[in-house]
Amino acid sequence: MKDITPKLIHLFKNGFCAPQIARIAKKLQIPATTIHYNIKRLEKEGAIKAYKAVFDYRKIGEGFCCFLLLNLSPDEYGDPERIAKELVKHPEIESVDIATGDWELVLKVRTKDQDEYYEFIKRVISRKGITKIKTLTSLKQLKTEFVQI
Repeated sequence: MKDITPKLIHLFKNGFCAPQIARIAKKLQIPATTIHYNIKRLEKEGAIKAYKAVFDYRKIGEGFCCFLLLNLSPDEYGDPERIAKELVKHPEIESVDIATGDWELVLKVRTKDQDEYYEFIKRVISRKGITKIKTLTSLKQLKTEFVQI
């Protein structure tokens, strides 16, 4: 049988998951039709943006996780969303937050290992407009996507 795991992972990361209505109905002891109606309403209102699988990232080759704190150059400081919108296009970046305090942007990055992370830094982060980078390496994740591991 053909191994389509990488394709499935890509789709799951991009919202191709569905709520387990029967499981929710059993847990809440409410009819599945009621659950379905309420979920569809929340989706229509935009309260639910997407469904996503929660992975054991080591098992899918993305076991190196770190957080990057970025300072922007004075000419970029006034519009941090411009750089943030460029950064979100890279699949290694899980999240981008515009922050207050000593750092303008906070990124969560996942790669296979340190070598891949280093190549990512050279290719993506070492660019005009970013003046300082601080990396915080995650040693072990205990909770992700609201799921305790």
